[in-house]
Amino acid sequence: MSEAGDSADAAPQRGYEVIHGYLKTLDSSPGVYRMLDDQSRVLYVGKARNLKARVSSYSRPSAQHSRRIARMISETASMMFLTTRTETEALLLEQNLIKQLKPKFNVLLRDDKSFPNIMVTDHAFPQIRKHRGAKTEKGAYYGPFASAGAVNRTLNQLQKVFLLRNCSDSMFEGRTRPCLLYQIKRCSAPCVGYVSPEDYAASVRDAQRFLSGKSTAVQETLAAQMMEASEAMEFERAAALRDRIRALTQVQTVQGINPRSVAEADVIALHMENGQACVQVFFIRANQNWGNKDYYPRVGEDVEAAEVLEAFVGQFYDTKEPPRLLLLSHEIENPDLMCEALTGKLGRKVEIAVPLRGEKAELIEGAARNARESLARRMSETATQAKLLRGVAEAFGLDGPPQRIEVYDNSHIMGTNAVGAMIVAGPDGFMKNQYRKYNIRGEDLVPGDDFGMMKEVLSRRFTRLLKEDPERDKGLWPDLLLIDGGAGQVSAVAEIMREHGVEDVPMVGVAKGIDRDAGKEEFHRVGQRPFALRHNDPVLYFIQRLRDEAHRFAIGTHRAKRAKSQMANPLDEVPGVGASRKRALLAHFGSAKAVSRANLADLRAVDGVSAALAERIYAFFHEQG
Repeated sequence: MSEAGDSADAAPQRGYEVIHGYLKTLDSSPGVYRMLDDQSRVLYVGKARNLKARVSSYSRPSAQHSRRIARMISETASMMFLTTRTETEALLLEQNLIKQLKPKFNVLLRDDKSFPNIMVTDHAFPQIRKHRGAKTEKGAYYGPFASAGAVNRTLNQLQKVFLLRNCSDSMFEGRTRPCLLYQIKRCSAPCVGYVSPEDYAASVRDAQRFLSGKSTAVQETLAAQMMEASEAMEFERAAALRDRIRALTQVQTVQGINPRSVAEADVIALHMENGQACVQVFFIRANQNWGNKDYYPRVGEDVEAAEVLEAFVGQFYDTKEPPRLLLLSHEIENPDLMCEALTGKLGRKVEIAVPLRGEKAELIEGAARNARESLARRMSETATQAKLLRGVAEAFGLDGPPQRIEVYDNSHIMGTNAVGAMIVAGPDGFMKNQYRKYNIRGEDLVPGDDFGMMKEVLSRRFTRLLKEDPERDKGLWPDLLLIDGGAGQVSAVAEIMREHGVEDVPMVGVAKGIDRDAGKEEFHRVGQRPFALRHNDPVLYFIQRLRDEAHRFAIGTHRAKRAKSQMANPLDEVPGVGASRKRALLAHFGSAKAVSRANLADLRAVDGVSAALAERIYAFFHEQG
């Protein structure tokens, strides 16, 4: 792969002439091109089988360009090029750059989280659990599932059916009596030998057969066992097997569609309306529906379905393993090229189809219906949100509806485990991937000093903003700050902002009014008299919802931090002290504090603690002071 930069002598102009100037330096190689504005921000990333031919198509004013492309050309001040060996390489590089650079005029997949799997671990008594991320641990993986909820529901039912453990290996090895899951018939208690290795292994095989799509065979086996138990007058065992069969049926009922003719596929349907798009993805594995998820890629008004769907597929599978078959609702621009790229990524043949009849077409029809309904709900919610944001702008005297509102809150108990929290809202509602929590670090803060905590949080927030987005062109800067508090808090925040050279971000303090009742809030702005909104104003309810969400997030973060500190054991931090040695130490001394006070001779006397480990434990606690 080779690279060519933009011309050093490019004139300070924009549009067709600038683009035409690059033609003399280009050849017919495949590659990727970037169009940049006069501030070197990437406007568009595209691929080409022939770079010279593709760029030439942008250099002719007489060409019939869509409004979006014409606007993109008019803003182009320079270009960059990367040549590749093949067009497939260009496709992969294009999608990678789009995800990295998020160009203004490209179709962009905005939500790209990984999907969870079910994992059966590699162990004498395997654990069955949820797994997300790289598959580096030994074991069998089944998925992907559309959401953590889909995994949890399936795991819950599988526990009822197969009685497999979900505890960690350290907990499993340390049990001396069965846990609650055994009592409620969710586990066979292999930790204490209540089930033989052979019987447990048989249950594991049945669970894996079910997850591999052989659910009918599993049910038939359980039914035969139930009949045998009933004939042998073992009614309690027969009832337990009956309950397991019911639980297995429940899993299949929740899954809904379970296609007979499609063993492994992703069903991808697109619906577009009024410049917005929804893509619905159904995950079919082992002839079972493992959930669906909707996506709302950023599109323009004049983008064709083929371009949207191709961009979605390319970006979606950039970090995910594709199945053997993709069922699409629309043809894409380069299906053969996409198949070649995904086949190379998976290491086995990947097919793309647009079915018109049969069960596959029914799957597409169901996914398209979901996409249509999801987009209708979202457009309704977006319209309501837009109206509320216009009301916020009018109430607080903003120049226009805010695109990003940041709300701050603190949480602590008598100054301990103090945390700050920031939530973000915009035209699409709460932007939860933008939420941030701040562990309060200030050692000189007086316990309960809310002003001091707010100062630390905002200082850290805007120091980072000034570093990461000094030009304010990445959409990271707030249009409005909401602060929990009155005039004092607003003045303090204004002072903090002045210290950072930021005086143009509007801020409003939300203070409880008379009797601290919700609905009687007062709003405070710098240098202005406080005011209130009428009690039934939708904007007031919106502000209350924002404040309550910030409060919920702050309290949740604080509780998690407090629980972690309460559960922390100093022995967990000592190198070489695992679960069994920690139990031995606590059994010998009674508490971690007693361990910290023990001398070397006493530490060496503990069963399983070597002389070297005793010295390490002793050094750890005495070096800690």
